[in-house]
Amino acid sequence: MMDGSRFRVGLGQDIHRLTEGRRFLLAGVEIPAARGESGHSDGDVLAHAVTDALLGAAGLGDIGEFFPPSDPHYKDADSMGLLRAAFAKVKAAGWSLVNLDCVVVCEMPKVLSYRAALRDSLAAALEVPPERVFVKGKTNEGLGHLGRGEAVEAFAVCLLEKSGGVS
Repeated sequence: MMDGSRFRVGLGQDIHRLTEGRRFLLAGVEIPAARGESGHSDGDVLAHAVTDALLGAAGLGDIGEFFPPSDPHYKDADSMGLLRAAFAKVKAAGWSLVNLDCVVVCEMPKVLSYRAALRDSLAAALEVPPERVFVKGKTNEGLGHLGRGEAVEAFAVCLLEKSGGVS
């Protein structure tokens, strides 16, 4: 039986409008696209969702508390660098990552052909083998702002284990 003090689940979500003149980034991987994420930082929705999932699971807060968009220091910041900094705080609090599962919702570009690179990038940042990380791409079937290609959204769920981790 899982003891609530030994394991914790975290959920993260982020959404950004797509605009011309910006790079399309997921987990620090630049994907060729006509438009990229608009945001105070580099707009990497996947890195932001994962950061929120980790911080929430550890009970440490959320991405906006640690890296507020009102702070000019984070203007155009590298979201993978922010993820690594947040994960360092999670580790310092005695937590290790058991696994991470993510969903990216957008009409274009298609995520499938970049899955391995996304998994590798996240795994490297979170110091785990890629087998503990998974990324799925979904469309919104042409519905709403996501379906019209106006935005990209990401969800992430993680499982953390207190002290000791898994091998």
